[in-house]
Amino acid sequence: MMTSIAVAVPALGQAVSSAPIEAIEIAPLFYQRFACTEHVDGELKDLGDALGSDCLVLGGIGASKGFMRFYRTDGATNEDWYGWHVEVHAPFDGVVLEVATNHVTNTPGTPGQPPPGYIKFRRADGVVVVYAHLDDIKVHPGDHVKVGQVVALDGNNGPAKNPHVHVGAYRDKTPLQIRWDLAAEGQIQTLAHPQQHPSR
Repeated sequence: MMTSIAVAVPALGQAVSSAPIEAIEIAPLFYQRFACTEHVDGELKDLGDALGSDCLVLGGIGASKGFMRFYRTDGATNEDWYGWHVEVHAPFDGVVLEVATNHVTNTPGTPGQPPPGYIKFRRADGVVVVYAHLDDIKVHPGDHVKVGQVVALDGNNGPAKNPHVHVGAYRDKTPLQIRWDLAAEGQIQTLAHPQQHPSR
């Protein structure tokens, strides 16, 4: 005999906030298609984490490949992930505020110790964007970067459990919601770039 448990679920209208979160639009992270999961309001508190997104490259794209996936076989090795060591691009024209490296590479499924390899960028209007879990960082504090410039490679370090890039944004002490420049992403998808559709 089955028993049902009543769970109180708020109506969607009750859950929608009357005060919208400010958003920031930035350039696509990768040449490749990617998907992100968001850290919802209240999940993480630290600036750069709050309202951030964890972004993973998608592979296996195309009719002959089947569904889009994050890894080629079982994801047990970093090299099996489509995003492993792909190029990561600057979010906007700005200056590099801070860089940290972490040379310990995690095995997928097992997080490591913080801090991750990361870069903090600042735009002229004071917006700061943080990228984390990076390898082979190619910029230094004080460097000026241009939107789309290669700044690092996608990695798996710090508290990450798989290759991905965490992206967070804030102005002063206010976290910002990430939005992607979909027009730029559409143009990128038409480029004949060697990493556009990873299939190896």
